[in-house]
Amino acid sequence: MAASTEVDIVVIGAGAAGLMCGATAAYQGHRVLVLDHANKAGKKILMSGGGRCNFTNLNTTPEHFVSANPHFCKSALKRYTPWHFVELVERHGVDHVEKAPGQLFCAQSSREILGILLTECEWAGAQVRLKTDIRRVEQGGAGFVLTTSNGQIRCAKLVVACGGLSIPTMGATGFGYQLAEQFGLRVLPTRAGLVPFTLQPDDKAWLAALSGISTEVVARAGGASFAEPMLITHRGLSGPAMLQVSSFWSPGDAVQVDWLPAVADPVADLITERNRHPNRSLERWLRHYFSQRLAGALAERFGWQGNLQQFSNERLADVAATLKGWQFKPSGTEGYRTAEVTLGGVDTDSLSSKTFEANSVPGLHFIGEVLDVTGQLGGFNFQWAWASGYCTGLAL
Repeated sequence: MAASTEVDIVVIGAGAAGLMCGATAAYQGHRVLVLDHANKAGKKILMSGGGRCNFTNLNTTPEHFVSANPHFCKSALKRYTPWHFVELVERHGVDHVEKAPGQLFCAQSSREILGILLTECEWAGAQVRLKTDIRRVEQGGAGFVLTTSNGQIRCAKLVVACGGLSIPTMGATGFGYQLAEQFGLRVLPTRAGLVPFTLQPDDKAWLAALSGISTEVVARAGGASFAEPMLITHRGLSGPAMLQVSSFWSPGDAVQVDWLPAVADPVADLITERNRHPNRSLERWLRHYFSQRLAGALAERFGWQGNLQQFSNERLADVAATLKGWQFKPSGTEGYRTAEVTLGGVDTDSLSSKTFEANSVPGLHFIGEVLDVTGQLGGFNFQWAWASGYCTGLAL
């Protein structure tokens, strides 16, 4: 690379949003350079969805996103829908499957989604340059000057698409937030989202022995509720139910778990069981709904020993209340190490919802996960990457 390079647009970050933006901008005839410090593009794309990449959700609405400014995402999501990305995937001949309602995955491998983005960049003429550390960014002339490990780069417009803090082993850093603050933009407090909970010693003592068991629950926290599977691990509670609710939970608050979402009135169910089979244990009734190990652990944990005839209506009501509304206070979460996303980030009040340009710094744009827009589990975060990247690429 030459000591000094001049292009129209530099995109910092060769992830989902950055590559989408780079290709879209280059198709408009701009000279585009996508930079990343990593040795590979799209590392999080490759690992997502168990290597199959849940690349969108057909049911995407603004209500599937968490943000201090819930209206900000509406414009981009309306202009670039899941069907637009599906059309791109199908144009490249990539087979996909719908694993859960609306959730689309690659039939083969996540590499196919990354391949689409890199091919689009190549066809459009956007250069992707990896292993490039950005040491300084300054305003200069009618644009920006970047001092990098591979020389100086001048550009008229700069797009920051370098993601959040989740999964640092994939190369995640706080560089995007630092740039925002350098240029006077507000950054809202960040924390791990879509992340497993860790447990207080008392809860960990009985649950850790059940590691590997998954059961359907309804989890509630922060005014949100999710009917999804919960997975018990040796460290705490995970699975879609816990990951989803973690984005709404605040440290110090309790999480409520309905262990029996399929049973509307467990008291009536228990009384009927007692009338028919008074000599059966309550644990045996629990086995209608749980594995033998989990049923036994619940009975032991809450002292539900003995035959059903020994349980009064009042005590059966207590059993039902515990099963329908068990509460635990997490000791915390597993943090950015395993979090799928970062909550918080660049304050969207500082940006145009149409162009993603900073109101106070012409030519500076922020897209994707670095913004205070976080999707729920199920392909929504990828759809936000595609929408914010496309709309910015078009606006440039």
